[in-house]
Formats: sequence, structure tokens, C-alpha cells
Amino acid sequence: MYIPKANEEKRIPVIHALIQAHPLASLVTMNASGLFASHIPMVLEADGSEFGVLRGHISRANTQWRDLTPDVDALAIFAGPQHYISASWYPGKHEHGKEVPTWNYAVVHAYGLLKVIQDADWLLKHLNSLTDIHEAASPIPWKVSDAPEAYIRTLLNGIVGLELPIRRLEGKWKVSQNRNERDREAVIDGLDSLDTPESLAMKALVEKI
Repeated sequence: MYIPKANEEKRIPVIHALIQAHPLASLVTMNASGLFASHIPMVLEADGSEFGVLRGHISRANTQWRDLTPDVDALAIFAGPQHYISASWYPGKHEHGKEVPTWNYAVVHAYGLLKVIQDADWLLKHLNSLTDIHEAASPIPWKVSDAPEAYIRTLLNGIVGLELPIRRLEGKWKVSQNRNERDREAVIDGLDSLDTPESLAMKALVEKI
């Protein structure tokens, strides 16, 4: 990924926080017929390494797991907050007109050799972890054990596990770092005026510069 120095994010806790807040990954692998992508939630877990490990699962009917090239890194892309930035927000638009729109975003790329796992106990543990994380905010969290055991075992036969030990991690935060303070304040005001969840999420990132 092309990352200008001003947009590079190297702090591992910050990168990990984006993965955990936006866990739906675009998982890209090299297969026999070329590039292949699936969109799956992944769980980031500590494994004693510098970057951690990503775990997920896909349908057994999805050919990605069968056809992947095992000695070529897979890429998991996690897209965070993003928003259009209007040129009309910049003071320069009214002073000299030499402004153009742009798009702000935060994104993480995680690379590593993908492992396919077909162990029922591993899959069950993974599904419990995935469910517990995303049910945590519910007043009455659903648990895998709420469903009949035989039913869950049948469903486990229809999926395969994926494990990606991260060996390279890239973070790109394109959040108006290249603008002066006056322009950044204008972007913050413009995003605030829209008052949408997406605009406010981007406003918060710009404010942290």
C-alpha cells in the first residue's frame, strides 16, 4: 500500500484498535486462477508475537480455502472510518478557488501465510470467541450453547477455519494531516455540520492530529 510519511500509522495498539472496531475483513489470497477475495469477520488474538494472529472461518463451499497458494502471503484489509471532504469547506475556496475535494479514511493491511483448519474443536472455540465479542453489548447475549449441540455440530461440518499469523502490518490514516491548522478546523466544522455517524467518526480522527 502506498503510504506517504504523514499518513503512516505505526503504533500497534492504535492499529489493533481499528481491527477490533471494524472486524469485517476483505481477505485476499492468490489462487490458482488469480486473486480471490472473501468478506468475513475476523478475531484478532494475542499469540506472543509482535502483531498477533487473525482467526476466521468461511463456508466449506467457498473454493478460496481449497485453491489458495499456501506459500504466498494472504492480505486482510480492515477499513475504518471514511468520508468525503468537500473543497467548499476550505477557506481557500473563497479566497482563491485553488482547492479540490478529497477523501479521508483509515485502513489497516495485515499480511501473513494463511492456514486452513478443519478441526471441530478449534472451530467451536473460534465461534464462541467471535460470538462472545459481538454479543457483549446485548442486554441478553446470545451464546453458541443456546442452540442445540447437534445443530451446531452439523453447522461446523459446513465451515473451515482460517488462521493468519500476522507477519507484516500496515496502517494508513489519511485524515487531513497535509493541511494547515486553519484548514483542519474547517474540515472539522464541515464534518460536524453533517452530524452523521460517519462524519462524526471522521471528525474525531481529524481532531486527534
